[in-house]
Amino acid sequence: MRSGSVMSEVSQTVGILGGGQLARMLALAAAPLGVRCLAVDQAPDACAGQIAELVQAEWHDFAGLEPFAHRIDVATFDFENVPAETAEWLAERTRVFPNPRALTVAQDRLTEKNLFRACGLDTPAFVPVDTRPGLDEALGRIGAPAILKTRRFGYDGKGQFRIKSPADADAAWRALGAHTGRAGLILESFVPFVAEVSVVAVRARDGDFRTWPLTRNWHVDGILSASLAPAPADDAIAGAAFAHARAIAEELDYVGVFALELFVSADAIHGQELRGQRLLGNEMAPRVHNSGHWTLDGAVTSQFENHLRAVLGLPLGDTSARGVSCMLNWIGELPDRDALLAVPDAHWHDYGKSPRPGRKVGHATVCAGDAGTLAQRLQRAARALGREAQVQPVVQALAAT
Repeated sequence: MRSGSVMSEVSQTVGILGGGQLARMLALAAAPLGVRCLAVDQAPDACAGQIAELVQAEWHDFAGLEPFAHRIDVATFDFENVPAETAEWLAERTRVFPNPRALTVAQDRLTEKNLFRACGLDTPAFVPVDTRPGLDEALGRIGAPAILKTRRFGYDGKGQFRIKSPADADAAWRALGAHTGRAGLILESFVPFVAEVSVVAVRARDGDFRTWPLTRNWHVDGILSASLAPAPADDAIAGAAFAHARAIAEELDYVGVFALELFVSADAIHGQELRGQRLLGNEMAPRVHNSGHWTLDGAVTSQFENHLRAVLGLPLGDTSARGVSCMLNWIGELPDRDALLAVPDAHWHDYGKSPRPGRKVGHATVCAGDAGTLAQRLQRAARALGREAQVQPVVQALAAT
């Protein structure tokens, strides 16, 4: 760690493990604060390198990481699959937020769901699976439909197989069975949810805890397609979601921004009394999150700025929404930028990545002062970009408010 206290440093440097678009947006948020960012990634062309200094190193190349550790005041992450050993090694040399325990928990779906239940958050039924006979046993306990998942390294719909009936077990095992071993698999019951929501929250070093408004999310092929904030949900649902996020953050002694993804049941979305399994924990991300990108343009303080504030020990900023916002993810390739920017209060974010199927290459946020105006602006954007299918569920949700 560099000499002197973090608070007394004139210029502070945040080290980011991972050099993707989240690190890029952290670096953009750091500049107005007078904070420098130093990213490290295994890829020499990681897109954060267009904005911040980039160090190329393998995660277990501790000799290569040693200079990085000594150039920074604090380390954080732009994705959760950095090896826990690397986080622990780094924590012996500098401050690391969130702490290695939080990273370890979020890397394993089984550990994660056990934590949720220990903190009072219900989850879909689940059973660990390590062998082919074990899959049959798990299906016998949970039933079908169900989702077979890798316990580790699954994101954006990767590492998952939907089992519609027991007859699909062989195909599921062929698809994912090679990933068994030390990490194994997990079988989760299928949840007939009516909404997917997320809590994007931040906790400071001194325990100050804040959340942005509840966000509703839509996915296509396992990848986030659109997010709407504030989500059209009643106070009971939002309050319960925030309470669960706070309990998890305090249990982990978490510092920084994280996202808690939840399923909402039919009864809960219509405002009935919260009984039984109405909010179900899906997973958490120990970092800034795709469903919080709307905060760049639609909140008083973005998730990226507040993450930096938290890890550096600075006072947290206001997490209030400025109005109503919708984030649209650009997957594979960017649409027509100029057509989008012709829509009032529309904001464009290009990640500086080359096009590739399934790759997140950018996003846009459309903002408004009320739901009706946002719906009109989204429909205008959809017509201009040929994105009617992406926008339609958001407009329907806005019409129901």
